[in-house]
Order: sequence, then C-alpha cells, then structure tokens
Amino acid sequence: MTEVTVMEPKTKRGFATRDKILKAAERLFGEKGYYNTSINDIAVKAKVAPGTLYIYFKDKYTLYCYLVTQYGHWVRSEIAKKIKQSDCVTRRDKERIGLICYLQTIQEHPHIYNIIWESLHVDKELFENYYNTFSKGYQKNLNMAYDAGEIEEFDNEIISYVLMGISSFIGLRYVKFEKNVDLEQVVDEVMRVLDNGLFIKK
Repeated sequence: MTEVTVMEPKTKRGFATRDKILKAAERLFGEKGYYNTSINDIAVKAKVAPGTLYIYFKDKYTLYCYLVTQYGHWVRSEIAKKIKQSDCVTRRDKERIGLICYLQTIQEHPHIYNIIWESLHVDKELFENYYNTFSKGYQKNLNMAYDAGEIEEFDNEIISYVLMGISSFIGLRYVKFEKNVDLEQVVDEVMRVLDNGLFIKK
C-alpha cells in the first residue's frame, strides 16, 4: 500500500464539499465497485466539477483508501461514544453496547461491507491494516478487562479476531442479508453464548 495523503479542507464550505464527495464515492464504490467507478462518476454524483476532487484527493485510489481508513476510525469512535454515554462499567456490558452500535452503523451505511471487503482485491495491505488496527485497539481493552479480573486469560489477538468475526458475520446475516430484525434479541443471544461458553463442561 502506497502512502496516502489528503488535503484537509480549511473552510466550512470545503468540509461540506469534501463530505459530498465522500458520500458520493461511498454510494458508487458500494454499488458499482472500485474498478467500475470513475472520478467523473463520483463528481457527477457529488454535483461538483471533476477538478474539485483533486483539490482533496490525489486520485481515485487515494479517495478509496481514505474512505476505508475513515470507516475504521469512525466505527471505533461511534462505539466509544455510545459506551461513554451509557456509563456502563463492565467489559461484558461494553461488549454488548459495542455490538449493537456496530450493527446500527451497518444499517445506516449498508455499503461498508462491499467497500471494505473489496479492498482485499484492490489493495491487500489496506484490507489487512483495517482489521489489524481494529484488533490492536481491541487488545488494549481486553488487557484492561483481564487486569480487572473480568475475563479469562487467552491470547488477546486471537480473542480480538473472534469477537470481530462475530460482529462481522452477525452483521452480514442480520443486517445486510435480512431487514427488520430485532437486533436487541440477536445481540442478547450472542451475549448468552459469550456468557456461558459454547461447549458443555462435563
């Protein structure tokens, strides 16, 4: 993955224009895919001149990388905000709120799956970095939970991917594939598995 640099807007109008570009890119990358979307397509969708995109992004690849990277920051930020607002204390409760928040985020931005998973073919390192960055943040929280005596001691990297895998595929099944599902009920069942363990101890 090449180094990605973008130009930060300096005015409210600039931020608004960049937001329009990002929303248009998200929609088109999600529906048509990276390779079938052009800079001109994005400009038309965003209702800006093609040259305007180059004020903020070097090229289509830079715009795509920025979008994928921002997803990671944004999802983590939303989860942290919801946890803080809830005043929950235990790792178990934080995990539940985090899962619900993630599923709601997918509902609001249905193209996230398409864009992130296509990045595996656009730039494998970009795809790996997305999940590795998520995992590192998760591992810090798991370390704190272990130190507080809230969870069993396991390999934190493996556990982070187990939990991310649950979130990812629960979201795929109960948000992307099927609509109007009671997410609270789904999450309660996930937490029941985590609370009790999958295998019966004899």
